[in-house]
Order: sequence, then structure tokens, then C-alpha cells
Amino acid sequence: MDTLTIIGMTVLLAAIGAVAGVMAGLLGVGGGIVLVPAFFYAFAAMGYDSAQLMQLCLGTSLATIVVTSSRSVMAHNRKGAVNWAILRGWAPGIAVGAGLGVLVVARLRSDVLTAIFGILAMIVAIYMVFGRARWRLGETMPGGAALAVLSPGVGFLSVLMGIGGGSFGVPIMTLYGVAIHRAVATAAGFGILIAVPSVIGFLFVPMPEGGRPPWTVGSVNLAAFLVVIAMTLVTAPMGAALAHRTDPARLKRVFGAFLFLVAANMLYKSVW
Repeated sequence: MDTLTIIGMTVLLAAIGAVAGVMAGLLGVGGGIVLVPAFFYAFAAMGYDSAQLMQLCLGTSLATIVVTSSRSVMAHNRKGAVNWAILRGWAPGIAVGAGLGVLVVARLRSDVLTAIFGILAMIVAIYMVFGRARWRLGETMPGGAALAVLSPGVGFLSVLMGIGGGSFGVPIMTLYGVAIHRAVATAAGFGILIAVPSVIGFLFVPMPEGGRPPWTVGSVNLAAFLVVIAMTLVTAPMGAALAHRTDPARLKRVFGAFLFLVAANMLYKSVW
């Protein structure tokens, strides 16, 4: 790869990381829901399209979540916002679901994974647009059989989308009466439980020679990981500061509409 191409790749990845960081800070959603489609379009544009392209996008996105979720948990814990009882109870199931997710992802073609991402992203987008804080399924977090299904389900579906625990964990917790600030803080812990075992797995998922960008180990691109992390560390606080000056409910609806369009485009690409 020549110097000009490396510079272009770095600038593109830096822009992706900057946008993901702002969105994460502004909306309280994990950067993964922005990073996966951004990586998909970026790597394809750079000529690395292949039948395993989505594995690369998912693995690299989850690698960034190891860092961002860890920082988020520490910050929330300093404010006493993390519900450690929920985190301990859900941890085994989430980790198992994440491991199963990697095994499934490793065996699917990129077009199938693109379609899955599109469908799940549409569901998340619809909830962001139409969901209401007053909705409830119960007043306490579920246990027993419900916990045995929901906790691995969160881990499994999150790996299929390359995201942390926020997009599924926060709605579930708020639907069961957990205050939103505690739900967001605790879901950051979900992100660590999802990302760590899944990234270890993705490091052993091989990419075809022609579809592997430089500095790729397994299905994790280290260059994208480092550049994106560097940018999100700078821009996430900017997004958080901006969030205090805007209407978060309106922002989430706007972002939900945007995410719906991205999801529709991903579905279109999976078919065509």
C-alpha cells in the first residue's frame, strides 16, 4: 500500500471515529451502531469487499467497544450509577450469548450478516423513534427463565450487530423499571461482557487474502481500531457537552430516522 493510500485510509477512519464519538456522547448510544455501516462502506470503497467483509466490520467495531465501554463504566461508577447486582446476574448469560454469536457470525456470508444488521437496526430505529419512557413490562428486573433467555439474547444479538449493550440493554432495563441513568451506566458494563469474549473469538476468524486490509489480525483491523479509538476519546466529550444544550428526545427521534435509512440501505445492499 502506497503512502497516499495510507493517508487517505487514515483520514477516512479518523472521520468515522469522530462522528461515532459525537453520536455516542450526544445520544447515549454505542458507537458500534454507527461504526459497523461506516466500516462497511469505507472498506468496500477501499477495495476490500469480500464474502467476509461484515465479519471484519463487526470484529473491528467490537474491539473499539472494549475500550469505550471500559471508560464509560469507570466514569459512571465514580458517580455511583452502575447497578452491580444487575450486572453480576446478567454477566454469565451475556458472555455465553456473545461467544455463540461469534460462532454463528464466523459461518455466515457477508450478505446474510448485512441483512441481519439491517433488520435489527430497523428494530432499534423504530424503538428510538416511537419508544416512550413510560412503557413498562414489569417493576423489577426479570429472573429465572426470562433471565436465562434475555441475557444470552442480548449478547448474541449485539455480536450480530457489532454493538455494545446499550441498544438492547437500555430498553430492556427501562421497560422493567430501572431509571434511565442507571440503565445507561449498567449497559456500559454489558458492553464489556459482550466485546471482550467476542473480540478474542474474532481474532481467530480468518479473512481471505484479497479482502484483508493491512494491519488485520483475524477479523479485527488494528489500524481502524487505533484511529477510531483516538478520535472517539476526543469527540465523545464534545457530544456529551452538546447533549446538555439540546433536546435528547428529539435528537433520538432524528437519529432513529437516520438509522432507519441506513438499515434500509444495508438491506438493499444485501439483496443487490
